[in-house]
Amino acid sequence: MARSKSSNNWLKEHVNDSYVQMAQKDGYRARAAYKLLDINDKDKLIIPGIVLADLGSAPGSWSQVAARIVGDKGKVFALDILPMDPVPGVVFIQGDFREEEVLQQFVHQLEGRELDLVISDMAPNISGLSAMDQARSFLLCELALEFVRDYLKPGGHFLVKVFQGSDFQRYLQSMRELFDEVVSRKPKASRDRSSEVYLLGKRRR
Repeated sequence: MARSKSSNNWLKEHVNDSYVQMAQKDGYRARAAYKLLDINDKDKLIIPGIVLADLGSAPGSWSQVAARIVGDKGKVFALDILPMDPVPGVVFIQGDFREEEVLQQFVHQLEGRELDLVISDMAPNISGLSAMDQARSFLLCELALEFVRDYLKPGGHFLVKVFQGSDFQRYLQSMRELFDEVVSRKPKASRDRSSEVYLLGKRRR
């Protein structure tokens, strides 16, 4: 089956993408690693010794970044519906974190620790229908925020990918109600044409 022109263009752009090439050289599973590294350089969210959860973690590049920084004294929990190859130093739980059984696995693995940070790079499977993709994206963001309400400790931080659209202001307001400060970040590795931004909630109330 012949590829469409747009998928050929994407493939060509992907192969020539400097971040894709850097990821291969540095041993990261996806170019998204550099988005997190860029934000972390600015905001110092991930530091040695903290406990964090990576929502929608597959294929694992954010978990790789996090595990390398938190070190042996820290802990990284990764959750995703999709399978993910093991990452050294990361506890991976496969399943839908809305389901009680999956959450119980997570709580069991936490062993009474509290989360200092929650990070989420989740995105829906893109249908190409803008309104539908926006709605699916914000549903994932809402789920991540619910998880944060349940498991992030006071003073903890939350980083989430959102797409600018009709629900953006409402979601931003929800975050402002929970955190002392909410800022937006557009890392250098985000493609210019993408409407994605990252919202960072600092210091949970």
